[in-house]
Parts: sequence; C-alpha cells; structure tokens
Amino acid sequence: MTTRRMLRSVTALAVVAASVLLLGATAPPAPVPVPDDPSDPVRASEYWLDGARIRDAWQTTRGDGVTIAVIDTGIGKVPQTFGDAVVGGTDVSGTGTSDGRTPVGAVDGNHGSWVASLAAGRGAPDGTGMIGVAPEANLLSISVGFGAAAAVPFTEQVAKAMRWAVDNGADVINLSFTTNTLDWDESWDDAFLYAFENDVVVVVAAGNRGSGTNIIGAPATIPGVLTVGGVDQTGTASIEASTQGITIGISAPSEGLLGVSADGEVVSWSGTSGAAPIVAGVAALIRSAHPDIKAIDVINRIIKTAIPVQDAVKPKDPLYGYGLIDAAAAISADIPSVDKNPMGDLAEWIHYFRRAKSEPQPEPTLTPVAVPPLPDADAPTEAGSPLLPSADSLRYGTLPLIALTVPGILIALGVTAAARRIRSARVSRTPNS
Repeated sequence: MTTRRMLRSVTALAVVAASVLLLGATAPPAPVPVPDDPSDPVRASEYWLDGARIRDAWQTTRGDGVTIAVIDTGIGKVPQTFGDAVVGGTDVSGTGTSDGRTPVGAVDGNHGSWVASLAAGRGAPDGTGMIGVAPEANLLSISVGFGAAAAVPFTEQVAKAMRWAVDNGADVINLSFTTNTLDWDESWDDAFLYAFENDVVVVVAAGNRGSGTNIIGAPATIPGVLTVGGVDQTGTASIEASTQGITIGISAPSEGLLGVSADGEVVSWSGTSGAAPIVAGVAALIRSAHPDIKAIDVINRIIKTAIPVQDAVKPKDPLYGYGLIDAAAAISADIPSVDKNPMGDLAEWIHYFRRAKSEPQPEPTLTPVAVPPLPDADAPTEAGSPLLPSADSLRYGTLPLIALTVPGILIALGVTAAARRIRSARVSRTPNS
C-alpha cells in the first residue's frame, strides 16, 4: 500500500471510529449537504452536476483526502475558488513562478484555472458561484508552457511534471492537452510508467476537432491512461469539442462548460480539456470514498458503470468509449477488483515496441564443419627434352592424331581415285569427230 493510500485509510478509519464513539453501533450520519442555491445562475448552469449524477455522489463524499495534480498553464490565485484548495505547485516551463500559480502564456494563461475549477473549485459558502466536481479535494498546480510560452522543450516539461506530481502526493493527474500525433517522445515512457507504478490515476483529454485535432493524439494514446471524449448537453458526441479514437475510455460533457479564470471571472468554454477534469474529479470522489482502492480499480469502476449510449459500438466506441460518466454509480456499485489496467499496459508496450529494438541480439553459434582431406598429389616426373615426345604427349596427342589422320588420308585417296576412274570412263565413251 502506498503512503497516500495509507493516509486516506487512516483518515477514513478515524472518522468511523469517532462516529462509533459518539453514536454507539449506529451508522455514521450522512454528510452535510453541499451548499447549493438552485436560483444562482452560475450554479444552475452546471448541468453536469445532475447529468453525471455528481450531486448524488456528494451524499457519500466530496473528495476529501485526495490530491489532483493539474499539469497545465497554472492555477490562478482566486481566493474564493482556490483559496485552500492548492496545496503545492511548481513551474516546469522556465517562464512561470516557482509555485506554479502564475498563468503561463498570453493565449492559454487561463486554461489551467478553468481546468482546476471544474475538477475541484470550492464555490461560495452560501451555495453560489461555480463549484467543482470534487470540491473538498486538494490541488497541485504544475505550470507548463505551450509553444512559444516556454523556455524548455514541451516533451521535457511533461516528463518532469509527471514525476514532480507523483513525488508530491498526487492521487490523480489531469492532462488537458494533446500533441496531435499518435506517437510520443521516449522520455514519456518512464515518466508515465513512474505514475502507474506509484498507483496514480492519469486522466487525459482526447482533443477537439474544432482546434484541428482530426485524430486522437498523445498523451491520449499512451496505454494505461483514461482518455476522455466529449459530448454535448444531450449526451451526443460533440462534433467540434471532441475527436475520436480507439483509446477513448469514457465520455463527459465538453460543451457549454464554465470555468473560473485567473482573475476570478466565470467564463463559458468548450472542449475535452473540460471533460477531462470532470472525470478527474470523479476519480477523486472514488478514491475518497474507497481509500484503499487501486488506480486500476478506479478506472475500471468508471468504465464499468458508464451509462450506455444508444447505437454506440459495444463494448467500446471510438466516439464514446464505454459510455457516459456516472459518478454516483462509480462510487456505489459493487465492482470486483481487477489485476490489470483495462486501458492497457504501458510496461508491456515498452517491452515490445521500444526495448525489443534496442536489446542486443544473441551472437550466432558457429559449428565447425569437418572437411575430408584431399587426395595426395601425383609425384612429380623428371623433366625431359622439349624436343622429344613424352608418354603423355604420345598418349593424348600423337596417337589420337594418327588415328584420325590416317583414315582421313585413305578416304581422300579413295575418293580421288574413284573420281579419276569416272572421268576416264566418260572420255572413252565420247564418239570420234
């Protein structure tokens, strides 16, 4: 059991023990309801709270004791939304601040704050304002820079960010970006494997067709991550705010989303960048409700309890994955544990597609072949005069030549004699003039 899981177990046991001391053998009281003002226009706009049954899940847990690492452009310092939520951070872009809280990039600076607010935004104490899926979970802010907004190569940033998140207590890591390529840098092999080996759930956005992502790209193609596709308010696969691919495991809302910017403004946005933190928040709820649960079982619960989509390919559709996210079912359903990640095994992939190419091939074994000895050479003969015939020249030259020449001469003489006789006979028969 990892240190993080032990801490969650101790916390859960302490709560149960306190309840038993106060109430005897009776069951612990239900959690106090999350402050909710249905008349607040912002809270009412968060349709996914009911559509994905997140409010129902809050009756069991709100993510207490779980840490979500947001590897993005930084989580802004908004007191109401992130006041006590962000418990640590760092910058790997080379352009942000050491706490990871300064927005990186002129274009994408608010992106990290939008993502974090969907995953674990606090909301106002009176039940107004935007609230995240796991409003009692902690956050780690790891700022990265996209494109020109970084002094460090992006692949290096991600590898470093993954390791930092694991080493600083992340139970769930959210990656709301894509590289638009199927393959990934080899440095990511060990970085993602490090997260999996340390029992961390890694949630990744599938990408958006509207931003030019026609096919799913890394890191959503890495075996073992939970890739999230996007749907609209009706549960239909989004045309602009999602893409498709065989690695999609689950779908969540990606249109008409809300997000809190780094300056505290609530804005509307779309994309699987928002669908991913909704699922990351659900993963945090599951880990909070089941402190001893393994990362692979978190993923398995999410996909096994997904709401089926009519006419989707079963069991796994390239648009919807296994279906639509259902937070309450993922927490409460009786799902047996698994012994391997249902989204793939990165270690196995590395063995077959990376290491197999570099492992030295065994040296071929050479077996000597026995060659029979050659026969002894003929003894040399004494040199003779070049003017006198030798036995070999007589045998192979003179005698055959005589045998062929004498008959030929005799035949030629016979033909000549016959020709003379014929000519003489003709002359004798010629009449006298």
